[in-house]
Amino acid sequence: MKFTKMHGCGNDYVYVNCFEEKMKDPSKVAEFVSDRHFGIGSDGMICICPSDKADFRMAMYNSDGSEGAMCGNGVRCIAKYVYDYGLTDKTRITIETKGGIKELDLTVEDGKVALVKVDMEAPITEAAKIPAIYDDLEEIVDQPIIVDNKGYHITCISMGNPHGVVFVDSVDSLDLEKIGPKFEQHPMFPDRVNTEFVEIVDENTIKMRVWERGSGETLACGTGACASAYASYLNKKTGNKVLVHLLGGDLQIEYDQEKHTIFMTGPATKVFDGEIELPKEIG
Repeated sequence: MKFTKMHGCGNDYVYVNCFEEKMKDPSKVAEFVSDRHFGIGSDGMICICPSDKADFRMAMYNSDGSEGAMCGNGVRCIAKYVYDYGLTDKTRITIETKGGIKELDLTVEDGKVALVKVDMEAPITEAAKIPAIYDDLEEIVDQPIIVDNKGYHITCISMGNPHGVVFVDSVDSLDLEKIGPKFEQHPMFPDRVNTEFVEIVDENTIKMRVWERGSGETLACGTGACASAYASYLNKKTGNKVLVHLLGGDLQIEYDQEKHTIFMTGPATKVFDGEIELPKEIG
């Protein structure tokens, strides 16, 4: 199977052009290629597929083989792939995801995509649509939660996938390997949850670490950055436009109040092309 390794702010995936490549069991392939010792090594696998609703379709799989709905860093990398590899010559494209159809604007430098701006659409705060369960609340904003015998406050948002945003004094001092899985598996989230831990730097800047369901801690999460920025705005900790510092780089997130939509702008980087021999039972 031919593939391309790419990353957005260190959030790395194996990208497969499914206009050309076929596989029997994408979930098992994702688990196989993601292994950082016996496979290629990645946070998961993203398939670039034909769509009858948009220019392209994204099928995203986490490193444990579970299928995700949306990946902000991944969708930017798809935009770079389809332009740089000649699948399109347009600098504004649409990509179908399980979290909706996304519109992307491409910034091209020397014939290659350098930056991608994504309309991530409206943030969802209705608890039932996230889904999240907290008494009979329709929205979960700044609500107390006990995890591992410690109290936190959480704000729940969907960006096509579920997020729980927790504000902390310092993201650097967190033992994420310990508390991350306990947030992910908390009974208030029937489909598990991506958890963002956010430190407010100033009204225009935040720092974020993320524990992603199915992948663990990653260097960046685009939808998580959007959820964190909106949660910061909702809780009156920042304005509507913030720079998000992630372990793998920075993303610019802007909430447009008039359109009630979130725009994410960030880089997309190719690492290398390759081929891998898949086990017959999954390939």
